[in-house]
Amino acid sequence: MNSPKEKTLLSLDHAEITIPDIFSSHGKFRKHQEAVVCGSVRRTWGDFNDNMNRVANALLASGASRGDRVVVMMGNSVEILEVMFGIVKAGCCVVPLSGLLTGQQLASLINDCGATQAFATPDFIERLRPFQDEVLHLNASHRYVVHGQVQGWTDYQALTQGQSTGTPNVVYRSEDAFNIIYSSGTTGLPKGILQSHRARVHWAISNALEMRFSDRSRALTTTSLYSNGTWLMMLPVLFSGGTCVVMPAFDPMAFSKLVKEEKITHTFMVPAQFIALLQTDMDSHDLSTLEVILCAGSPLRRETKRQVIERMGDKLIELYGFSEGFATMLKPGAPADKFDTVGIPVLGFEVRILDESGQVLGPGEIGEIAGYGPGMMSCYHGKAAETAALIWQDERGRTFIRSGDIGRQDKEGYLTLVDRKKDMIISGGFNVFPADLEEILGQHADVLDATVIGVPHERWGETPLALVILRPGAAFDSASMLTWCNERLAKHQRLSNIETRQDFPRNALGKVLKRILREPYWVNAQT
Repeated sequence: MNSPKEKTLLSLDHAEITIPDIFSSHGKFRKHQEAVVCGSVRRTWGDFNDNMNRVANALLASGASRGDRVVVMMGNSVEILEVMFGIVKAGCCVVPLSGLLTGQQLASLINDCGATQAFATPDFIERLRPFQDEVLHLNASHRYVVHGQVQGWTDYQALTQGQSTGTPNVVYRSEDAFNIIYSSGTTGLPKGILQSHRARVHWAISNALEMRFSDRSRALTTTSLYSNGTWLMMLPVLFSGGTCVVMPAFDPMAFSKLVKEEKITHTFMVPAQFIALLQTDMDSHDLSTLEVILCAGSPLRRETKRQVIERMGDKLIELYGFSEGFATMLKPGAPADKFDTVGIPVLGFEVRILDESGQVLGPGEIGEIAGYGPGMMSCYHGKAAETAALIWQDERGRTFIRSGDIGRQDKEGYLTLVDRKKDMIISGGFNVFPADLEEILGQHADVLDATVIGVPHERWGETPLALVILRPGAAFDSASMLTWCNERLAKHQRLSNIETRQDFPRNALGKVLKRILREPYWVNAQT
């Protein structure tokens, strides 16, 4: 007698939160609520989600498959968000590239990530044109131009017109590549930071909770959308079902007006933007809708921080972060004696302070900052050795990422950032941290902004040189300013000279590129 056929029993999925599925949900249940605003363009969640789906379905129809790298070369607009997240909805990996790069650098990074498709605006395409023959993997039929017409590139509207607005038939896995974002290159050539769906979900949830985002939040982004730092504001507000208001380009005069008109609740700026904003007449605008003002990119000087709180309210959150994967926050309500710190780890992260041999240091001891948590990158794309060099393992075998930054933690776990390890100046055998000197320079009445670099010195090896941007109308007296600063510095910290600049070279988040400032002095010394 034959035994009955055994039935295969179904088991439940290990269901996970994914950003594409969350956006699909908002498109259904918040259809008529605003999702994105940029200039005169306004998108509801229904239209925003439909357009993301059109991009995704167009890519799938072109033969795109899971994990394919797709480059995005666009400035701030509603469309860049629809393109970036449409790429992710197709199961592909989005690679946004910086508008600060040269054509040759763009070609190099397109090759580095192995992109097979690309979306770009005409200005990027024109920059890339002299080097387009060097691009290896980018199929000629898979190049799409947005906001214009360019010969040899498919029109974006033609690509997406007629495509289904239905949810793509894609299953997203937490370990899948979500994006590659290239580092700002403050200490060398950019490296591709590969982040998974898991890391981006943690980024969205942790920042949404820490900064109190909801579906009623209206967040203003003031920096470039290709930048990882901008995602601190953009991703959690969209994840929460709120509204992301995008400045096409930062204008300090327009900022306060936009906050008032759009009833902004959350915003993010870098120190250079705060400095510029403080020079304007903010008091003529109602900023009372602001609940959270985030600063990241580099630390605020104490005096600038006091002015921000005095003029904008006690709403400032300072974030110290490392794009490769961890962060701390100092929030309003922290004890007064923590004012000079960068706070405690963001939800889900841990921080350790290490000495040169990798031993964990105790409270108050200065060493390298290392961090651990679910927001860590998967790796540097194509750079296994560089990835391995960052890793430090704790007593449980967990892999922390070494930051290259120097700091200390107090007994309560509050982190004080001392400086970047690579920016530290060793003068006559003494460690000199530029941030300490920059803090003093910033207190001078004639100084709007300042940075300190190490330059060659015959006797001491290297010595601190100050570069300053003067306040409008200030007269520069180098000898007087040098005396004023050195009277307030320890002997081994004293500045050798002060020079003026009209501006500093900066990355997309306003961080000063000190390697560019140092380079001429060291090249001249060698020749």
